[in-house]
Amino acid sequence: MKEEGGFEHMRRVVGAVMGPLCALLIWLMPIGELSGNAHHMLAVMSLVAIWWITEPVPIPVTSLLGPTLCVVLGIAPIKDAFSNFANPLIFLFMGGFLLAKGMMVNGLDKRIAYGILSMKWVGNSPRRIFLAIGLACILCSGWISNTATAAMMFPIALGLLEAIREMMAQNGKIIDLKNYKYATGLMLMTAYACSIGGVMTPIGTPPNIIMLGFLNELAPQAPTVSFFQWMTWGTVAMIIYFVIAYIVLWRLFPADVKHIEGAEKFISDYVASLGKWTRAQKNTLIAFGVAVFLWVAPSVLSVVYGAHSEVMTFYDKHFPESIAAMVGGLLLFFLPVNVKTGQMTMKWKEGMEGIEWGTLLLFGGGLSMGAMMYTTGLSDWIGNGLKDVLGNQPSEWVFVGVFCISALILSEFTSHTAAVNLIGSIAITTAVSVGISPIPVAVGVALASSLGFMMPVSTPPNAIVYASGYVPITKMIKTGLIIDFFGILLVTVPVVILFVKFVMGL
Repeated sequence: MKEEGGFEHMRRVVGAVMGPLCALLIWLMPIGELSGNAHHMLAVMSLVAIWWITEPVPIPVTSLLGPTLCVVLGIAPIKDAFSNFANPLIFLFMGGFLLAKGMMVNGLDKRIAYGILSMKWVGNSPRRIFLAIGLACILCSGWISNTATAAMMFPIALGLLEAIREMMAQNGKIIDLKNYKYATGLMLMTAYACSIGGVMTPIGTPPNIIMLGFLNELAPQAPTVSFFQWMTWGTVAMIIYFVIAYIVLWRLFPADVKHIEGAEKFISDYVASLGKWTRAQKNTLIAFGVAVFLWVAPSVLSVVYGAHSEVMTFYDKHFPESIAAMVGGLLLFFLPVNVKTGQMTMKWKEGMEGIEWGTLLLFGGGLSMGAMMYTTGLSDWIGNGLKDVLGNQPSEWVFVGVFCISALILSEFTSHTAAVNLIGSIAITTAVSVGISPIPVAVGVALASSLGFMMPVSTPPNAIVYASGYVPITKMIKTGLIIDFFGILLVTVPVVILFVKFVMGL
């Protein structure tokens, strides 16, 4: 843990110095192929990129700094620099955050998680408990943040491990959970499943929504990706990722007992403590159901009436996906729990605390920087440089693979949202430049960034389980490397090349 803290400190110090220094050198360096604005944009982008990776200041602060510098230095007018902070996709995420907070505040997320763990097929089998923990994580993190899901599931996993330790002690066998294989495996399953579940929906994890935003801004000629379309390939990718993770983790960290005495009681006691369904939980489920219905309805309507029918035109105009999310989220403030006292399903303060403003600022900043790279011509210059490296007509498999692997490697050492902001805009503009559909590579970058399984700094769930002390960093690196390799090889690139193109009709 101390070594990890030392690395983090050094990373921030180096970044604090290198960011401004690189920006200054690029600003002063003559680059004849670039216009003045594009040259200056490259300098600002180098500072932003280094600070996103090294985090000498919080990532959302850097996301605000980039557009601010662009205005101060005359690269773009303020309206252009900050317009993307009001991008409609921001409100898709905001509505998702409100729904997620409503589920957490009213205990609906715990009821779902414990409901899975209390199923009869789980019982006291360590292997089935291992599987059930993973299933609970992926199903919850598809709709609420992977960090919140990991924070919720972490104490459940710890409690089950304590039940194992007590059972072993009663049988005369003393175990140290810090050196116990099953403990390491269960912790890693908790972290990895939370990240894997996020690929299922556009709102499951920030990289998904960021790449959709980049597609809308940088490739407006490409077909629009709907919520339901994302779910079709997101669900397929999630299932295969999870199967790979489950097989790898169980083979590396099997249990040494066939039954965990006390596990069923531990889980049933928690279920009992939840009591009966409350009015707030029922209301939250209604609000969530309304949002999901509005998200899925366009796909049904397009099949029944046709994609270009008047019904679809009306629906798309009045209930775009961002509005569907906001309708569901805002319902939480209108559905009453107690009419006499005026108590609603969620209080205003609770809702505002549920919105991850830093993520929204990061999202807006990333879209703004990407848009200004495009308008200044910087992205074209970068794309042409990559075209020279990859060839004028690169293989689509190679093209998508290069960007997926780049996103994966970067996400191992920094925030996956920062990685996507850096790789995403370049991937899309380069795809357009070489005549390849930008949708597969956009989806690939988003999926690959969720495979940051090797380092504690890669994702918040990794950091949470690493803090338990039950996961040696060498075990996390080894396990994460194996899952990353098979995930990219067997899932990410094949899914985006074959399945995504099939769904989108490319």
